Amino acid sequence: MYLVEKQNHPFQIRKNNRIFVVDSKKLTIMAKEGLTPMMKQFYDLKAKHPDAIMLFRCGDFYETYCEDAVVASEILGITLTKRSNGGRNGEPVEMAGFPYHALDTYLPKLIRAGRRVAICDQLEDPKLTKTLVKRGITELVTPGVSMNDNVLSYKENNFLAAVHFNKNVCGVAFLDISTGEFLTAEGTSEYVDKLLGNFSPKEVLFERGKRNLFEGNFGTKFFTFELDDWVFSERSATEKLLKHFEVKNLKGFGIDHLKCGIVASGVILQYLEMTQHSQIGHITSISRIEEERYVRLDKFTVRNLELLNSMVDGGNSLLGVIDRTITPMGARLMRRWILFPLKDEKPVNERLDVVDYFFREPEFKELISDQLHLMGDLERIISKVSVGRVSPRDVVQLKVALQAIEPIKTACEHASDETLKRIGEQLNLCASIRDRIAREVQNDPPLLVNKGGVIAEGVDRELDELRHIAFEGKDYLLKIQQRETELTGIPSLKISYNNVFGYYLEVRNTHKDKVPADWIRKQTLVNAERYITQELKEYEEKIMGAQDKILVLETKLYNDLVLALAEFTPAIQINANLLARLDCLLSFAQVAQDNRYIRPVIQDDDVLDIKQGRHPVIEKELPVGEQYIANDVYLDTEKQQIIIITGPNMAGKSALLRQTALITLMAQIGCFVPAESAHIGLVDKIFTRVGASDNISMGESTFMVEMNEAANILNNISSRSLVLFDELGRGTSTYDGISIAWAIVEYIHENKKGRARTLFATHYHELNEMEKLYPRVKNYNVSVREVDQKVIFLRKLERGGSEHSFGIHVAKLAGMPKSIVSRANTILKELESANSKDVMKNSRGAKQVMQADNGVQLSFFQLDDPVLCQIRDEILHLDINNLTPMEALNKLDGIKKIVGGK
Repeated sequence: MYLVEKQNHPFQIRKNNRIFVVDSKKLTIMAKEGLTPMMKQFYDLKAKHPDAIMLFRCGDFYETYCEDAVVASEILGITLTKRSNGGRNGEPVEMAGFPYHALDTYLPKLIRAGRRVAICDQLEDPKLTKTLVKRGITELVTPGVSMNDNVLSYKENNFLAAVHFNKNVCGVAFLDISTGEFLTAEGTSEYVDKLLGNFSPKEVLFERGKRNLFEGNFGTKFFTFELDDWVFSERSATEKLLKHFEVKNLKGFGIDHLKCGIVASGVILQYLEMTQHSQIGHITSISRIEEERYVRLDKFTVRNLELLNSMVDGGNSLLGVIDRTITPMGARLMRRWILFPLKDEKPVNERLDVVDYFFREPEFKELISDQLHLMGDLERIISKVSVGRVSPRDVVQLKVALQAIEPIKTACEHASDETLKRIGEQLNLCASIRDRIAREVQNDPPLLVNKGGVIAEGVDRELDELRHIAFEGKDYLLKIQQRETELTGIPSLKISYNNVFGYYLEVRNTHKDKVPADWIRKQTLVNAERYITQELKEYEEKIMGAQDKILVLETKLYNDLVLALAEFTPAIQINANLLARLDCLLSFAQVAQDNRYIRPVIQDDDVLDIKQGRHPVIEKELPVGEQYIANDVYLDTEKQQIIIITGPNMAGKSALLRQTALITLMAQIGCFVPAESAHIGLVDKIFTRVGASDNISMGESTFMVEMNEAANILNNISSRSLVLFDELGRGTSTYDGISIAWAIVEYIHENKKGRARTLFATHYHELNEMEKLYPRVKNYNVSVREVDQKVIFLRKLERGGSEHSFGIHVAKLAGMPKSIVSRANTILKELESANSKDVMKNSRGAKQVMQADNGVQLSFFQLDDPVLCQIRDEILHLDINNLTPMEALNKLDGIKKIVGGK
């Protein structure tokens, strides 16, 4: 029996129709005799990462074997074959492979398919060994740990996350190894769920055995990997962080009090070590995600407002409208800003000031735009430097970017805006390394160092001599030929080369008597003789070794340059961050100019006053020539806290709700807004309950989803929250829906935590009665006009309630068969007639006539029942301040008797 190391996940090895399985403890390979040394080497290495597909380097190919080959052939679309001597006693095993130079083509496909990939390379030159080539796993690539440009999206971060569960607190950490960003936080599982949703990590780590806990809190949408419990030790994690950052404590990062966050952060560093990512010098700091600085947007709000993605195929999102960034780091920061709006007045106004400055100074705006176009992905290039994967072309791009920073720095330093001045002061030209790159690297180098031609002339004298020998050898040989022809008088003399004895002089037999005595004869032909000379042999040795020496020397010089460049990593990372901020603010200015946005007034108060607001996404989707109908919205906490919006289907209620939230959010990320004017009293949370869908996989109905989202809102609202409800209660019966909607509006109005500003769109026209009972509830409707039995949607918000839904009209517009539309109208008239005479009994037998003012809708909350009137009068005449507990109980007993209670 052949025994190898333990590992984590099952791996199947097929041999002769038999399957051997790697369990979570040990991998046992039943291969007694006859296993070739190379396949034994494969099984040894495979046992270290049995859950990963191993790309095993054999000469010019990466090969996969056994179950790996089956999986790889399906994902990559390559041929599945068999290796005749791969198994016991020469039994065949499955095999699939591709050329090693195509790794950048095939590796991304495996990673995007959610596979972990172990890259096994040859660690020595096969030419220099007579035994089995030494091999080793040089990298374990996973979806969350990748530096491959073909895997990464330039507009998105590629985060690896780790979650640590500890009683009622969860710790979470995020790392993008491609940029060096390292973040951590801790809080409730709900807060961590929000962060996971916002950062969208490509891979999440958690403790083995806690899958049910993880999926119960965060669902099954993430690619996950389990680690042993010892990795989640606070002591081990702290030591990892202290060692990496070379500090005595974590106070300087502001995370020393985040015990669970520290554990999650340490888990990530441990995982990097396990996946053999040891060159991580570009991870220079770790930051706390400061929850108190940002507006809270839960995952429902991010989805419902379509901030990053549309819920409709082919639709647009807010990001799609306002993202005009030029650089990749700017595009990534824009996503972050949208998901984390600011809730402090000063930083928001600082951003708005810069956008305003771009407006007022078009020449400055043009200069910044021109220079940003030269940047490339500065952030990821400097990360490649630290991990030793930067190509010569990347280095040249880095030089171009550093050169482009100089005019930006100068322009910002001379700007009148204080924020821009600070950016200019902080930008680092890195002049010494910039000039060194310009001096040492060719302007248009090859992609790989081993192709040669990377280092410029004049950098190294020996390199220049070797190049002269290697590339001007033909001229030298021609000079020898001409010289020897003149000295010997042999006109047909020529110098040639073959693989047997290298360079030689060929003389026809008619002139062989003229050959000098010091020439050495090497070959006799029918009509000629071939000779060599000492001079030719010496020059041949120079030429033959020159190419190899050139590559070795160029590689050394290039590596020295990269090593020097790595010292500038922190400075260039700061530059990348500053330029990303400039890029985002420039994007805001450009989109504002193109779409007629205005600067909002940001104040720390409770007034939300939007004049002629427009939906930023919908207005871009309208047909050419059609104008978006703008509307006013006013909310505060004293006079108009809650607006009940009624109106027919398709009138624009949902769009009005969304545009109010989007305008508020845009203002608080520092962007101008689509309106004539906007006063934004800062909000701390934005909640939306818009639309509904079944969550069948979790066993939740439409109504259950509605109630979950509504409960989340009501349990978390504050005095500064902005709340949007759209058609709450549609998923259940009419009476239940109205009751729940009424109770929710009432709760928000009377909530002791604070008067959350609320827009409540509904078809339950009975809620219009609430304006009479609650002083800060106001009725509005989205107006329509009915002309000749046709409905015209005006889409204007007007004061007062509405009692028509025009649902049958909408069905007609949708293309419903005419017979169904006609029949629906008939049934509606019958129901209206019946309802005008209907009498309902409550649970105690009391009767209440439910007759609408126009016979179309019923009112369920009228107080014209004599029993209810008597109860109301009893309550109104109570002197609560002087009522004793016993008198209160007696009075309650009396009210109970009025309604027939026993």
